[in-house]
Amino acid sequence: MKNLNLLFILLAYNFFSPKMIAQNQPVEKGYEFTVIKALPATPVKDQYRTGTCWSFATISFLESELLRMGKGEFDLSEMFVVRHCYPFKADKYVRMHGNTNFDAGGQALDVLWVLDNYGIVPEEVYDGLLTGEKKHIHGGMDAVLSGYLEKVNTNNDEKLNLAWKDGLNGILDAFLGEYPEEFIYKGKVYTPETFAGELGLNTGDYVCIGSFTHHPFYKNFILEVPDNWMWHKIFNVPLHEMMQVLDYALEKDFTVIWDADVSERGFDRKTDIVLVPSENYEDLQGMDKLRWEGLNDREMQNLLYDFSSPKKEKVITQAMRQKGFDDLKTTDDHLMHITGLAEDQDGNPFYLVKNSWGTEGRVYEGYFYVSKAYMEYKTIFFMVHKDAVPGTIRTRLGI
Repeated sequence: MKNLNLLFILLAYNFFSPKMIAQNQPVEKGYEFTVIKALPATPVKDQYRTGTCWSFATISFLESELLRMGKGEFDLSEMFVVRHCYPFKADKYVRMHGNTNFDAGGQALDVLWVLDNYGIVPEEVYDGLLTGEKKHIHGGMDAVLSGYLEKVNTNNDEKLNLAWKDGLNGILDAFLGEYPEEFIYKGKVYTPETFAGELGLNTGDYVCIGSFTHHPFYKNFILEVPDNWMWHKIFNVPLHEMMQVLDYALEKDFTVIWDADVSERGFDRKTDIVLVPSENYEDLQGMDKLRWEGLNDREMQNLLYDFSSPKKEKVITQAMRQKGFDDLKTTDDHLMHITGLAEDQDGNPFYLVKNSWGTEGRVYEGYFYVSKAYMEYKTIFFMVHKDAVPGTIRTRLGI
């Protein structure tokens, strides 16, 4: 009898064990995305250990523009742009006695400025890898440039010797190589200017659009972020219209440059999924109240930002967006290239975003899936072709 009782207890334990109970609970599935639209784009590149996302994103965008225009596929040089920006960035830094930003950062409109003033070249003509590296590593160059300009700004001479500019160009040539005055591409001789002319890109066709309340809507203003060293202006519209521009552009087969804050925990580099998860614990799907009430704050935060299962997100308002910019929680971190639309298994919209962090170790071959809420919350601006702006908004902006 005792043996029968023991057998019953063992069977009961196995049947009602935590493992068995867990197996009987509904299994939460991870995110499953369906691509609704994927616009033509060139292969993902790797900016590696540089702060030149702005050049990579904008060059990628221009390459997609050439595809859209029927010009064919091109691989354009990011470092040609970087090489031409540094001397003018340094000149402004010295003229302002060191009271402006000088680092590797920049903006999308910097690339258009180089295209207008110096042209462009193919990657095979100028790759900026003179030092023998297989990938771009700019830590040493950036340190040398910063140290050099600090000495230029603090010199004790009666007047500034303008030879400092030759020294700066020498540093850039040593690290990146001398840029070509003339080159042969597919059997034809070009200068950077004539090559740019043959591409047929009109830089005046592109506009930057953001949404902020510290400036009037339907006006342009100088964007107050450190990397805007050229003091470019962007147009300002209400939040819902900013998102209308994005959706209309993709609907009409235009890709979009995205300047955004990527410092948020919701920009998840492990899953390559980007969200603004709700902090209302009752929004956690598939979890009973007793389970999450027993967690400490750290465990709860880890659960909120665990993207192995779908999450409900915050509802973003204009005021939330502005507060993030005002208290510096939303910063000008990174530029990327929006190339398409997708949705998750629940029908929630996501944007397909091409990054410049290479493909090795990336979940979606160098692309990220970004939620609508994150776009609303953490966008600094979009850059688009003017024809990608809805007519009513174009009229209000006068473009």
